[in-house]
Amino acid sequence: MRSSILIIYTGGTIGMKTDAETGALVPFDFSGIYEEFPSLKRLNVDIEVYTMDPVIDSSNVSPANWLTLARLIRDNYARYDGFVVLHGTDTMSYTASAISFLLENLSKPVVFTGSQIPIGVLRTDGRENLITAIEIAGARIDGRPEVPEVSLYFQNRLFRANRTTKGSAEALNAFRSYNYPPLAEVGVNIAYNLPAVLQPADTSPELRIATRLADGIAIVKLFPGLGEEILRAMLSAPGLRAVVLETYGAGNAPTSEWFLRVLREAIDRGVILLNVTQCRGGGVSMEIYETGLRLQKIGVLSGYDMTTEAAVTKLMYVLGLGLDETRTRELLRRPLRGEFTL
Repeated sequence: MRSSILIIYTGGTIGMKTDAETGALVPFDFSGIYEEFPSLKRLNVDIEVYTMDPVIDSSNVSPANWLTLARLIRDNYARYDGFVVLHGTDTMSYTASAISFLLENLSKPVVFTGSQIPIGVLRTDGRENLITAIEIAGARIDGRPEVPEVSLYFQNRLFRANRTTKGSAEALNAFRSYNYPPLAEVGVNIAYNLPAVLQPADTSPELRIATRLADGIAIVKLFPGLGEEILRAMLSAPGLRAVVLETYGAGNAPTSEWFLRVLREAIDRGVILLNVTQCRGGGVSMEIYETGLRLQKIGVLSGYDMTTEAAVTKLMYVLGLGLDETRTRELLRRPLRGEFTL
């Protein structure tokens, strides 16, 4: 049985092609995808393409765009077996993480991909990324999707989307998942790591999505020399609702009384502080050192081994639900889409 795939082009490097007359990069017309990549006809999939209007440079992506994308997937959910989202690399991990939270009962593949080199350039990485992402989105085992979650495919590896971060501005293997193994590795064959794949608890034919993302989120990265007045000003910004606090190592921070006092003042005003590590690998363990224990005691929440991208978008999602403080903190303390490991 052939799978039906919807490709959603949002913008980004993968969609650029050199104009034969001017030599300038111009948007690629994905409606002619079979003519451009005839090898796609050998895949056991039927492909349709939707191009966002207007297409967006990923540096300009906003939460409003994420909500639009979630609605588009919801509205086409019954018609397709899987989705491939083409996106610029700079903010792909943010968008893919946000979509993982917004699609509340997903049971079909949504595969994000893009490229470092425009698809119209001879040695582009976009061609392989696109073709393999389509194959993964259409892959089934015993009639069920192989990877029924939001994922990100790049340079021979498929990752859980909300575990990824862009690690290089130049390398073709630009994305990493430091704290969770690949969902698949691609060589001569696609080797799926099925035990690592998130299986849906709800396989309803109708997709349920969140319709609001909260604003008032900030990131505060600690560094030696951060002063009391600057930190207080950052945590006193009008409309601030939650902060991703990027601490050192396993969740460590200064033990200065002024530092803890400023954090406590923010928490007392109702600001949520979510602790993640600045390190690429590993996570926050606030029970190990005195500094972490003191943060925990004043009400700072552990982000465990979440990426900053996942922490930011999870806060937007959970606060957007409009729940009371107890329920909000409860949702932040547990993994909702496999975004961290307890």
